[in-house]
Amino acid sequence: MDRGTVGSANRGRLQVEVRTEGLSEVVTPVGELDHHTADLLREPLESAVEQGRVRLVVDCSRLEFCDSTGLNVLLGARLQAEAAGGAVHLAGMQPMVARVFEITGAEAVFTVHASLEDALGS
Repeated sequence: MDRGTVGSANRGRLQVEVRTEGLSEVVTPVGELDHHTADLLREPLESAVEQGRVRLVVDCSRLEFCDSTGLNVLLGARLQAEAAGGAVHLAGMQPMVARVFEITGAEAVFTVHASLEDALGS
């Protein structure tokens, strides 16, 4: 079930696609996740948890950039999902984005999968 795309207030720098697949809420950020675009990702993640969909899979395969603000959005979603008995799974990270998680140590607190298919299968 595809619930559409959340528009971008920042001239297309980030779009967020959201859909439900089985027990997972799949959130796909496309473009650049930074201070100016972070709310476009924060809102659907928070909404999913509020609606009881607490197994969040963030498909990072089309995420080109992520700064500390974007990282904080994902960490916040992780805390909310875990408090509700769920988890955040990251899938298909591009090398530049993966490097941010590696440098900050954030990769240690997320379940990271090589692909979306792997994340949905676990």
